[in-house]
Amino acid sequence: MLQLIQNHRTGKLELVDVPVPNVSANNLLVKNYASLVSIGTELSIIELGRKSLLGKARARPDLVKRFLDKAKKEGFLKTFQEAMGRLDNPVPLGYSSAGIVVEVGRNIHKFAPGDRVACIGAGYASHAEYVAVPENLCCRIPENVSFEEASFGMLGIIAMHGIRCGNLTFGEKVAVIGLGLLGLLTIQILKAYGFMVMGFDIDESKVEMARKLGVDAVSSDAEVFENLVDKYTNGFGADAVIITAATKSDAPIHLAVEIARFRGRIVVVGVADIHPDRNELWHKELELIVSKAAGPGSLDPIYENKGIDYPLGYVRWTENRNLEEFLRLVSEKKVNLEQLITHRFQIEEAVQVYENMMSNRGGPYVGVVLKYSAEKEITEERFKKIRETLESSSVTLGVIGAGLFGKALLIPALSKLSDVRFHTLSTSSGINAYHVAKKYGFENVTTDYKEILNNKEINSVFILTPHRLHAKMVIECLQAGKHTFVEKPLCINEEELKEITGVYSSLANDEKSLPFLMVGYNRRFSPHTYKLKSFLSNRKDPLMIIYRVNAGFVPPEHWVHSEEEGGGRIIGEICHFIDLMIYLTDSLPMQVYAERVSGNNKTIVNDDNVSIVIKFKDGSVGNIFYSASGDKAFSRERVEVYSEGKTLIIEDFKNSYFWLGGRTKKFKTLNQEIGYKEELSHFINVIKGNEKPKITYDEIYYSTLATFKINESLSKGTVIHL
Repeated sequence: MLQLIQNHRTGKLELVDVPVPNVSANNLLVKNYASLVSIGTELSIIELGRKSLLGKARARPDLVKRFLDKAKKEGFLKTFQEAMGRLDNPVPLGYSSAGIVVEVGRNIHKFAPGDRVACIGAGYASHAEYVAVPENLCCRIPENVSFEEASFGMLGIIAMHGIRCGNLTFGEKVAVIGLGLLGLLTIQILKAYGFMVMGFDIDESKVEMARKLGVDAVSSDAEVFENLVDKYTNGFGADAVIITAATKSDAPIHLAVEIARFRGRIVVVGVADIHPDRNELWHKELELIVSKAAGPGSLDPIYENKGIDYPLGYVRWTENRNLEEFLRLVSEKKVNLEQLITHRFQIEEAVQVYENMMSNRGGPYVGVVLKYSAEKEITEERFKKIRETLESSSVTLGVIGAGLFGKALLIPALSKLSDVRFHTLSTSSGINAYHVAKKYGFENVTTDYKEILNNKEINSVFILTPHRLHAKMVIECLQAGKHTFVEKPLCINEEELKEITGVYSSLANDEKSLPFLMVGYNRRFSPHTYKLKSFLSNRKDPLMIIYRVNAGFVPPEHWVHSEEEGGGRIIGEICHFIDLMIYLTDSLPMQVYAERVSGNNKTIVNDDNVSIVIKFKDGSVGNIFYSASGDKAFSRERVEVYSEGKTLIIEDFKNSYFWLGGRTKKFKTLNQEIGYKEELSHFINVIKGNEKPKITYDEIYYSTLATFKINESLSKGTVIHL
């Protein structure tokens, strides 16, 4: 299918042919018939993408600070590579479209194939032939509303929510500053609800369009506009001023302050400088409100991604209910969209259209609609070949998933290994699969991971998906006879662990055909870990290990805290530290005891602050001190090992210190060396037959089981035996 994207690093616009997106449980697959160009928002995104690296840094100083803090701890080179990996990311353009449902996920109950729907949301309702959209970001289109009209949905509800933020009452008079598409929609919605509306824009053509749409008073001259507002409000000023302009100037906010009445409201919907003179606000006791997107639910992953609605009795106007209301106004002809459409283009013309808009050619542009062929249907577009088949290799890879971590660290590291054939990459997003595959030399891309399982040429699979999918995919890969590398954790509950163990045990009867299973416990492969363990050879006494983790705060709504999605931070991250202790002790855990810190502090979420004691079979004891309450600028991880008169320390896997017999030895690396390259190399070498596995299934099993028992200990307040 065709989709319009921009590369954030280079700023380049492309219309690419990518696989049709996969449909998750909470999504609908929609064949687009029309999508609307949001000129202000989309062109600002394109302009940011086209800035130099320095220009991007100046535009986002908050991200520069985060980069510098991270670089201090983990090394400049590693942090820079990660940052470039994030920038080198295809961004889908567009966030408002309309089409026909062709497939629904298993949790979708409000829609069925064949329904006509309006779709909204950045990253969802894109300029693409097919889009996968969550249920709460879709509404049925009334019979007398066209696809073109329905494609205005997102802009319509942004305008509507801006109006709601003004807390208007019957009979009030409203001024609208900025008469682009958003402003013209705002005027029509206000008129539909019976308000007197006055409009202003410096562009006379937009002023004329506002006149045709029924605005009560309008001007392109600021002084004339002030006089009009004074006349139509009997000298009191506008009850509310809605700014829908897209400009870097502070002129709109100063004009708004000038024309607003005493104790009036100013609502900023567009992108404008909002730094008015405090004394001006104080003199009139004005209220300044910044409207957020399309209303309650916007950018809330629980609402948008999981489809959990807000109760109507408590939240009357969510973004979905706003969309229903906007479509009602369009259906009843109270909002005229036909007059707003100034340009129509086929999706195949999209790149040239954007270039023309950026260069101010072919305008003036107000409503720009991209159209899609009604005849083109899905064939086998969830799988695409993007390059010729390479020579056969002893390791032929399929990779499932390519999120930020995978494409910033693991896939680049994999691409540097020799004698590895990159056969197929599968992700749920077609553009992500296409971009990563093209960059790192995969032969094929797909949004259906079962293509990898069913391909007999592929003998090894990397699973880099969200945690909730790990167990299912590990089992399917093992049953398909594939060597399997899965990012941690192995699974997120004890039932899944039992199922994986059952499958692995049934295959273990034939050691020759038993696939190699490895979890991404990279820290045991770090050069710092190897160096530390070399000082523990021939030891006889147990170890005392202290592992301190300054983990950093993660908001409670983040997916990692979800029991269904991430399993929580104990399961998702502490498994790393348990595995390192298993490696250092050469022993398995036999019991755990854990305590959590609880309180009202906002930095304490779920199990973000825990102290864990683990007893190992050889008598060693490990203590994990895991906290999200510390300063992120401080060292993240510190490992201390005490045994037989030795004190051994690893600091952030960048500096190590060893005290032996009264002497101190140091081991330093230029950048943080946390073991990613080494673990991947080991996995590949085991498959080639060049190395024996350095991690056993027993170690994987017990490191995983220990995390579940830690949660049990927190729940019961007692020591739990494994």
